[in-house]
Amino acid sequence: MDTGTPVTGGFGALLHLLRTRAGLSQEELAHAAGVSVRALSYLERGQSRGPQRRTVQALAAALRLDGAGAQELEHTASLGRPRRTRATVPPPAVVPDAVERNDASDLLPRAPRGFHGRVVELGALSRAAEGEAPVCLVVGPAGVGKTALVLRWAHHNRAGFPDGRLYADLRGFGDTGEPALMEVLREFLPALGVPLDRIPESVNGAAALFRSLAADRRLLVVLDNARASEQVRPLLPGGRHCVTVVTSRHRLPGLIVTDTARPVAVDVLGPEDGTMLLAAVLGTERVAAEPAAARRLAELCDGLPLALRVVAARLAQRPGLSLDAMAAELSDETRRLSLLDVEDTGVRAALRVTLQRLPQDASHQFAHLGRHPGTHVDRYTAAALADVDPAAAEAALERLALAHLVTETAPGRWAMHDLVRLYARSLDVVPETLRRVLDHYVTTGLAAVAAAEPGNEECFPLPADHLPPAAVREFGDRSAAVAWYAAERDDLTLAVAAARAAGLHDRTWRIVLTMWPLIVWRVRDGWIPLLETGLEAARADADRHGEARVLNVLGWVLIEEGRIEEALTHLEAASALASGTGDPVAEANALLVLAMAQAALGGPDEAARGCERAVELARTAGDRTVERLALQHLARHRADAGKWREALDTTTEALAFDDRSGTADIPGILLLMVRGEALLGLGDEAEGIGQLDLAAREAESSGYDDGAVRALGALLKVSADAGFRARYDTAVTRLTTRT
Repeated sequence: MDTGTPVTGGFGALLHLLRTRAGLSQEELAHAAGVSVRALSYLERGQSRGPQRRTVQALAAALRLDGAGAQELEHTASLGRPRRTRATVPPPAVVPDAVERNDASDLLPRAPRGFHGRVVELGALSRAAEGEAPVCLVVGPAGVGKTALVLRWAHHNRAGFPDGRLYADLRGFGDTGEPALMEVLREFLPALGVPLDRIPESVNGAAALFRSLAADRRLLVVLDNARASEQVRPLLPGGRHCVTVVTSRHRLPGLIVTDTARPVAVDVLGPEDGTMLLAAVLGTERVAAEPAAARRLAELCDGLPLALRVVAARLAQRPGLSLDAMAAELSDETRRLSLLDVEDTGVRAALRVTLQRLPQDASHQFAHLGRHPGTHVDRYTAAALADVDPAAAEAALERLALAHLVTETAPGRWAMHDLVRLYARSLDVVPETLRRVLDHYVTTGLAAVAAAEPGNEECFPLPADHLPPAAVREFGDRSAAVAWYAAERDDLTLAVAAARAAGLHDRTWRIVLTMWPLIVWRVRDGWIPLLETGLEAARADADRHGEARVLNVLGWVLIEEGRIEEALTHLEAASALASGTGDPVAEANALLVLAMAQAALGGPDEAARGCERAVELARTAGDRTVERLALQHLARHRADAGKWREALDTTTEALAFDDRSGTADIPGILLLMVRGEALLGLGDEAEGIGQLDLAAREAESSGYDDGAVRALGALLKVSADAGFRARYDTAVTRLTTRT
């Protein structure tokens, strides 16, 4: 739309004549010449009678003038340029006399349509804009709606900036290149009343003039899509009453340090707000007719406003398509990203540009994160994926976090939003990436086993083609190992599923077996499907030792769940396999768990004989840890048979072993329980209660809730102490509500 009337004669009139002859609007010519519409309007109205030569050349090229026409346009422009002398050139920081306060200029784009929600973020932005010369830094991932939020806030608060609202798109994440600083200042200064021919030619002079003009005004300056802090600093106004709002996909910590920028985080929308955004585009009736499908669409779009708007656009173009059908299409992960693109706009385009602005090491790490089978990574997992050392991986993760491509959900643990993960997965990486991360889990799991159950036998030898990670996490003690197991359980389970899907059977059962300390500590947490997957993989791998070990753990869990007959079948097979391997320690372990099943079926004497054989095998192998474990099981079966003196003597022998673990351990806790029961059986009530209380306290302090319930339950059979009851109830609550 043309604005203003050209003056009679001079450069403005000639430019207007040439433009109308060419059949171009001001918008079209401005776009073709690379100048703003406002600047072109000023030129045609004669507010700048002699523009700079490069501007004239750009206009001539856009008008497709021949040589003579271009010369005429340049000659006319030169006639209007003032002849300046040293005496008449004002210093850059001094406001030229020609500058007048005009009506408040407003360069803001229109307010966003279909905006919904963001009450918390709008409030945070208002608070950040308080005080003297605040710089507000609105940050968030690509497509999250940062610009829409700021424009909504800016239009709502127009009255607070009576001297003008300035806006510049710094194009830090676009394909068209970032604007030169002078280009932005040539937009800002005329908006503040400076004729184009009075704008200093140097960047420093123009920036100083901008700061001077802003010094005593109440301005809003919106700097959109900033890539880096250095892009922003020269455009910060100098006025005490000016408010600057910067948006970026990066966190720009430098701007926080040097200019006390106040961050305002913008994250994805919740399901309710996502649904309302769809309703704003599609109409409330269409969304209200399928509320569950609308909510599902919001979830599949990961709450990302850009994705939601693309989905809404697709649905608006296909009024006969149900929201449920659209959700079904999006549920296919192989198609989701393509469905969230419309022409050159969409999730992939936004993420691609963000990634292009990152250093190579960060983009390399990002691509490999897409092959992670789990939901979270630490520095060691990321290092294994990208085949780098943990320090380099952590630096890359922090860089990705600054760009909002990953989120640090807990100290040292990062995750991706679903759509970002799908995009990362679409990038090319070397084929062995999955095997590297699986081997990382195998190696780290073995280190955790060694810390959680010090002195126990090795789970298994490593695969022949094992890919060792650059570094392995170290666990200082059992509690550190158990904390790692608890944090990584879901990702370890997902790693098992990924290994199985890839046909990497040797990795599948090994990862399952590395989890056995957690299985022991949380035996009632639904481990059977995972163990059955491990058993299937060990058999497919034709590894008899691995099969025996998995059968052993599976049988033990089945016993705890009361499925004794099933357990017995598995455990007899485990014992036979272990005996056939010629490994006395593996055979001893198999006999111990088999004895548990036999005892549960009413055969404590048979169970005791199996444990006695296990003690002999462990002694033959010189394995004191397994020998102590076998004595603990033997004491249990003797106590169950009412042989109190034999049970007490066995616990005394086992407790005399040197436990180098440094913390309470499960066999030790169970030995204390049997010792307490044996003392009670022999009539020593006070000492028996003391031993059971000690067992309970060690179980409580080490997080062994199952053991605490058992010890406290035994105490309540002989004591009505209210403290025991309260501790028992607490332990039961922890055990039954644990996730």
